[in-house]
Amino acid sequence: MGGQVVVGVDIGGTKVLAGVVDEAGTVSSPARRTTPGRRGVTRQAEDALVEAVLESAAGRPLAGVGVAAAGFVDPAGERVMFAPHLPWQGEPLRDLLEERLGCPVLLDNDANCAARAEAHHGAARGAGSALMITMGTGIGGAVLIDGRVLRGANGMAGEFGHMQVVPGGQACECGKSGCWEQYSSGNALVRNARALMAEQPSVLAEVSGGRPERVNGPMVTAAAEEGDLVARQAFASVGDWLGIGTANLVAALDPEVVVVGGGVSAAGDRLLDPARAALRRTLVGAAHRRVPDVVAATLGPRAGMIGAALLLR
Repeated sequence: MGGQVVVGVDIGGTKVLAGVVDEAGTVSSPARRTTPGRRGVTRQAEDALVEAVLESAAGRPLAGVGVAAAGFVDPAGERVMFAPHLPWQGEPLRDLLEERLGCPVLLDNDANCAARAEAHHGAARGAGSALMITMGTGIGGAVLIDGRVLRGANGMAGEFGHMQVVPGGQACECGKSGCWEQYSSGNALVRNARALMAEQPSVLAEVSGGRPERVNGPMVTAAAEEGDLVARQAFASVGDWLGIGTANLVAALDPEVVVVGGGVSAAGDRLLDPARAALRRTLVGAAHRRVPDVVAATLGPRAGMIGAALLLR
């Protein structure tokens, strides 16, 4: 490409990550910016994205930019139609970014991009069918059939986090209630820990200065590693709900493997063991079928960037 670089971008509810991605899926020159959240303005989100891309490119010409966006991306890959944790609502994002960056830009949902990355370079390599579940601020997802991402008629397949699992349950940022991600996500993990803190002793009381509102996901993860009962109970609940929701997806789609990624998945078996148990307990006909493996994604926070870059290749 004559010195040109492909930059992959992963933009979510709290941050945007950008990096130069080569054909082997290796990420270099990473850059990070914060994002404004759903109550911000669209220009702020675009600015953060453009700044991260330019920092990553470091003056090198851009062959193209792939964007993995946490939201509903239209079938043409031109617009983020709705994002529960970002301000976009149908703006022509691809055209806006192409104008600002001066190169081709392609968009897809962040979980679709992560699934592509894991299929090409990670935990789903060699699988004919797979489910990707991404657990961060909320839950995203993707379906791989015969190695291809199922995008759906509106480009919105795989929004597993907004399946209703508790009618009339916890309010969700999407405007509905009882969504799966309200019981199994980073937000759910923190909410569980804060509630449990009020009932029993926890190291979280010390690290938060006795103020539950200061507790965040990394604090809960660290406390769980130290053996804190409150933190471990919070993870057990989130993992159990992960398995329950996964059982519904497996009943519908019967995949070879379920790959769990996103920031919360860094907890590894502390999250996945209760999920595996709940999957076997909940899945119809579990004793008479091969229950798919539930495995951690292997590409970590690079998956969105790698999968976004694959859109250009």
